[in-house]
Formats: sequence, structure tokens, C-alpha cells
Amino acid sequence: MKKYLVTLGLVGVAAITLAGCGSSSSKDDDSSKESGKLAADQIFNTTVTQEMPSADLSVATDTISFTALNQVYEGVYRLDKNNEPQPAGAAEKAKVSDDNTIYTIKLREDAKWSNGEPVTAKDYVYSWQRTIDPATASEYAYLFAPVKNAAEISEGKKDKSELGIKAVSDYELEITLEQATPYFDYLLAFPSFFPLNEKEVTTQGKEFASKSDKAIYNGPFTLEDFDGPGIDTEWKYKKNEKYWDAENVKLETINVNVIKDTSTGLNLFDAKKADDVIVSGEQAQQMSSDPAFFSAKESRTSYMEMNQATGKNADAWKNVNLRQAFSAAIDRKSLVNNVLGDGSVVSTGIIPIDMSKDPKTKEDFAKEVGNQNPSDAKKAKEYWEKAKKELGISTLEIDIIASDDDTTKKVLEKIQGDVEKNLSGVKVKLSPVPFSVRLSRSNSGDFDVVLGGWGADYADPSSFTDLFTTGNSYNRGKYSSEKYDALVKSSNTTNAGDPEKRWADLKDATDVLVKEDMGTIPVFQKAEGHLINTKVKDVVHHGAGASWDYKWAYVTE
Repeated sequence: MKKYLVTLGLVGVAAITLAGCGSSSSKDDDSSKESGKLAADQIFNTTVTQEMPSADLSVATDTISFTALNQVYEGVYRLDKNNEPQPAGAAEKAKVSDDNTIYTIKLREDAKWSNGEPVTAKDYVYSWQRTIDPATASEYAYLFAPVKNAAEISEGKKDKSELGIKAVSDYELEITLEQATPYFDYLLAFPSFFPLNEKEVTTQGKEFASKSDKAIYNGPFTLEDFDGPGIDTEWKYKKNEKYWDAENVKLETINVNVIKDTSTGLNLFDAKKADDVIVSGEQAQQMSSDPAFFSAKESRTSYMEMNQATGKNADAWKNVNLRQAFSAAIDRKSLVNNVLGDGSVVSTGIIPIDMSKDPKTKEDFAKEVGNQNPSDAKKAKEYWEKAKKELGISTLEIDIIASDDDTTKKVLEKIQGDVEKNLSGVKVKLSPVPFSVRLSRSNSGDFDVVLGGWGADYADPSSFTDLFTTGNSYNRGKYSSEKYDALVKSSNTTNAGDPEKRWADLKDATDVLVKEDMGTIPVFQKAEGHLINTKVKDVVHHGAGASWDYKWAYVTE
């Protein structure tokens, strides 16, 4: 375990043992032990790069929303400082049947909503049914696939009341799975699986979660001063005095500000107006030896999707040589070293490094499959020549949309330069837009090429491989391969109970997706360079799942 300002532990996992990466601002070996005298004012000022797209558990899909929801809600489990799921809304660990398909969960009786009402088993049942209901149109409904009848419900073939979760009593839940699911404990710590108060949701109707006062919360904090998804640039988390473990929550207020420009963030940090800011590029390189610098490595791959269905170049993007040319033209090493400089690394495939390990050999997945999408200017030109002949074209105009934060803009410019340099006749137009707009356009198919990414919801390759199956709502480029679909299905069904065969399916699937088809173009594995006030301790970072947790954080004098 390597230490900076914060302690970063990254644990590779086998198919049946899942964990992300964590960090804590304590420099002690025992990060649970307070270091330094508590400051009189327990106020933490943090920054994010984009507006929050949603404060609704059932429809949220992004890193910023999930981080917010992880502060103000809580599920059966919460990931601890060592990235292990621990009882939170549950009074104790679940009792699991011998075949690992039935979970019996005793809920804590002292858990309350921020309005003082008890959190009961019915709140979990209601929340899960609401999310899986086709009427909600939740993009994360697919994550419930392990739960009995979830797939049929989301397809409209069964009623949501048949979902495999029931309230045995006010404080006992019973969850039935379709089959043993190795990573299910980690799903129980993920925001999409948190409870909702039916009375509150029904009362607020369409206004639910549209503003901070249009919801109630059961987490360590409550959301305040949030004026609307996709538009508000400032909001707060306030200590929730009704929270069952409030005595161990030290921060009173967390102020969140949207700062898209890293220079502005650095100025705020220097002026002591922000305690946590993001730095990249030259700033990150210059600050890397500063005691306040921390590289938060994530189980997240930034990749590009080419619209093969509705975009202006849909027919062209169906050509595998064009996709291969575009990928090979990008100098990823130069991008992570000279443009980002924040600890991000080259993506050699869709699965991040240091996230999951072979159940037999313990070899890292990404290392085991090798470089599936190498940068190679010479090869790029060869692919481009083949594509031109097959498509009957000599030039091509490409439009890439992406988020409009400062770092992403620089990444876009690098990609533009590499592609235009290595693929003669290709013209690249850049369209940076607000984060919420990028998500909306991606979801609606209103793009030619989109630069986005995915952070693992749980630290297993399936968190990525499931995305690109035919018909998945996150398969925004509409890539489709019967061979790929069959391998992913086998890993989730036929071979789900055989770790070695399942692993082989997943490796073969990523070979098809990236190496053979280039159905999506992995670019880099994201890390965020942060400057965190050295007086702030025990800010916890998770590489998979909700990225940040402030439950244990505190400020010293």
C-alpha cells in the first residue's frame, strides 16, 4: 500500500471476491484513528467538474450524481475504508442460503429518514420496484438482472410486484436471485439499490428530487440548496441529525462548487477557499510532490463510441477498418503523459488495470489479455487506406462531442491533432458541451462520435462487458455482434458458477469487442489529480462504485 496525503489501497479481485480502491486522508496506519485536534468549524469545501444531472436514485447514471447520492442516502451495506461492504441499513451481514440465491437481511431498527420516519423493509421493496418498472425508464434497471424476475419485468412481461424482493416484516428483507451472483454484496452498497420513501415520492410526484427540498434522506448528510439537475453550480451536504450513526459523523457542512477550469480551482485552493480541487496536465506535474497532491486512480475507462445507427456517418462507422484506423491514430502515451499528467494511464482494452484478477492464476485481467488496441500511426494509415477503398471515399468529416470541462477539452484537442495528422483527408470537429447535455445527446443518439466513459459499479469485468451487448441502453453507438453477445450471455448464465470458464468467456468477449471489432475505442484509464487540504482527514475514495465518501471525514486545526 502506497501513501500520499491519503492512503490509497487498490485491490485486484477474483470473480468471486470483489473490491474497489480506497483512500483516506489520514496518514496513520490505522486510518480510523483521529490524527490532530478537531477544528471548531467542521466545514469542507469541495469542487466537482460538472453540474449534477440527477438527484433521483432510480434515474441517476453518472459519477457526480452517485457521489452525491452516496452522501445523502444509504443502503443495506456501505463500502468501508477498506472497500469492503459492511452493514449500514442492515443490522448485520445477510444470511445467505446454501445455493447463494436467497438473502435474508435484518434491518437496523434505529434507521430513520430525515423527517424522523423509520426506514423499513417496504422502503427497499418500493425503491427497487420503482427502478425496475419500465415506466421509470431507468437506464440502470439492467443492473438488477441478478434479482429474480427483473429481466422479465423490465421487458414488460411481468409485473413489478413479482420482483424477487419482499418485506417479511418491517425490519426483515428477503431477496431471491435468479442464480448465484458473486458480486451481489457490492450491489447492495451501490446507490441504485438504496431505499426510497414511497409517501415522499408519491407526494412530490414529478417534482420528486428536482430540488433538495423535494426529497427526504437516510444517509449521513442531507442535500440542501440544490436548485435543479443539470443547472445548479452550488449545493451542500448538511449533517443529518436523524442518521443512526450521527455521533460518528464529524463534518457539519460540505459545500460543493462546480469548477470546470482547473486554473480557477487552483486559485481557489491557494486562496484557501476550496479544500479539494482537481488538477491536470502541467499543473498536476508541477504539484505532484506537494504534500497536498493525491492521484485518485479509478476503475474507469474513458472511451469513444461511434454512432452506427443514427449519426451523420452511421454507415461509415459500420466499417471495421475505419474504426481501427481511428483508434490506432491516437497517441495514448503522449495523451496521458503530456496532456493529463494526473496519474491516468493508457487503456490497453476496455477493462481497467488493477481491478480484477484471474481466479486461477491471479493475473490481472488487463495484463492477461494484453494490448488489444495499440497506438500505431503506420497501422492507422493502412487501415484508413483500406477503409477508403471499401467505403468509396477520399475524405471524411467527423464530429466529436464530449463534456466541456477544461481537462476534457484538452483531451479532445489531442485526439483531433493525432487523427488529422495520421489520417490524411479526415477533418475532426470538436463539440464540447455541458455534462448533462452530453449525457442527453448520447442517450438520444444525437451524435457522430462521443467521448465518454464508464466507472465500474462493482469491481468485476462484467460491469463493462454487459454495456456493449445488443440493445443495452448504454451501448450508445449501437455496436452489435452475435459472437460477443453469446460470450457475455455465457459468462452471466451457463458459466456463471464456474469461475475459470466464466473468466475465459469474459476474456474472449473483450477480444471480440476491442481487438477484432473495435466496437468501442478505449483511450485512457482515468485518474484524477487532486489537491486536498492536509488538514482534512479520512476522505475515502473508491475506484469502483460511488467514488467518494465523506461519512468519516473531519477537519483538524
